Amino acid sequence: MGEVCLHVELLSHTPDPQGIVAMAAKLCYSSVDIDRLKEGIERADQSSFIAKLMDMGHLSPVEHASFTFGVEGVSRSLLAQITRHRIASFSVKSQRYVTEKSKDGKTFNYIIPEGIKALGQHSVEKFKQQMLQIQEWYDEWLELLGDKGESSNEDARFVLPNAAETKFLVTMNARELLHFFSLRCCNRAQWEIRALAKEMLKLVLPVAPNIFMNAGPACIRGKCPEGSMSCGRAEEVRREFEDIYRRFGGLK
Repeated sequence: MGEVCLHVELLSHTPDPQGIVAMAAKLCYSSVDIDRLKEGIERADQSSFIAKLMDMGHLSPVEHASFTFGVEGVSRSLLAQITRHRIASFSVKSQRYVTEKSKDGKTFNYIIPEGIKALGQHSVEKFKQQMLQIQEWYDEWLELLGDKGESSNEDARFVLPNAAETKFLVTMNARELLHFFSLRCCNRAQWEIRALAKEMLKLVLPVAPNIFMNAGPACIRGKCPEGSMSCGRAEEVRREFEDIYRRFGGLK
């Protein structure tokens, strides 16, 4: 227990997500029945239909594909941000039913912010000592509350910091993922959720490259929408995401 790092896995997704999206798109513009529609979707059609959807901004067919991720090594601060994306389903590790009681003198798991790491090892050690102090306070409150399981955990947890690690499963459809990537891959997003968004993008690109090939911050598709708050590094960001598309999505 102690400091932990981000880990994310793609646990499940709609079988043949691009085929489903292409079929949904074709249905919107065709009078054929479902059986003939299914037979008529070829791999070449998938690419052209999905490209046409993206160009038209007709994204409702993209909602038929969904993706489920397992995420750990992230803070409660990140959890507060990602749950703002409401077109998603979440299952989260409970601090009521799962105790953070000290084991063998070790603290609960936590995340050290990048800004604190940048200050040097002295600051990192100071942060770790503060986490140890919070662990002692938490254990003390558990004892005072009778250490009765969830009834004690739910009150003792009030002293735990935003740095405390959480784990969760999240399911989003592809349209919501595109929106999520647009906001959270941006340099204006908080560093932790930005790192998560990039890892999630790397996982879905091999599965559905035609859907996610232009996913990411808005500046890779045109003018930065942040105005005076822009990071001013649009060209650098475009190069970064071109490299991601090349490595994970097969872009030549």
